[in-house]
Amino acid sequence: MKKHIYDEKNGLHYTLHGDVYLPDLVYSNHEYPPLGKYGRMRKTYLQEHHKASFSKMLLRDELWPHLLEVDEQSHEMMDTIVERMKQECGITEQLKADDWWRWVQEMGNIRNAAEEYVLREIVFQ
Repeated sequence: MKKHIYDEKNGLHYTLHGDVYLPDLVYSNHEYPPLGKYGRMRKTYLQEHHKASFSKMLLRDELWPHLLEVDEQSHEMMDTIVERMKQECGITEQLKADDWWRWVQEMGNIRNAAEEYVLREIVFQ
């Protein structure tokens, strides 16, 4: 039996230990920044609904960069959608000064709609 093998299906290298091949796992010593809201939501989603993908990314040290990217993309999309919807709905600083409660309500509706879209298109994809 060979001492080292490579599995093309999962992209992992294995080393023979006795009669068993064990994956060559290396502890990553990367200092990643903390995850934001959408990165944490993506992590939970993967853990609960896509366990194989979660484990595969974790073993390849691809999970944290993926979660950070999802978090960044989600925040950028939220900002873009909120600004576009504010313009389309005529939500201005003048409205904020004139009718503060209406401005808060409209902004809440816009943020909720934008977040629903971001969750569906990026986080829970």
